[in-house]
Amino acid sequence: MAKGGFPGGMNMQNMMRQAQQMQAKMQQMQAEIEEREVEATAGGGMVRVVASGKKLVKSIEIKEEVVDPDDVEMLQDLVIAAVNEALAKADEMMQTEMGKITGGMNLGGLL
Repeated sequence: MAKGGFPGGMNMQNMMRQAQQMQAKMQQMQAEIEEREVEATAGGGMVRVVASGKKLVKSIEIKEEVVDPDDVEMLQDLVIAAVNEALAKADEMMQTEMGKITGGMNLGGLL
């Protein structure tokens, strides 16, 4: 067996250093992603939502022509759909970017 008891000659100190470097990269990437914005629309662009990578809604734009006092429920549904899509995009962006660092390793929900 290789020095340090690990195959391929990798010792515990090297593994710990690599883990710390990966953790630092992940923290930096997470901070960068939280500042990014994603956009989603519903109703053919009638409702537009912008959210941060931190999953905070930053703005909601509603086209005047979709506002119908006799059908408030439709507008509510469009807002919900756009918000949910924006939040899903924020999640997807975080997973994609973190996957670039971890190389697709399953970190058991650590992200």
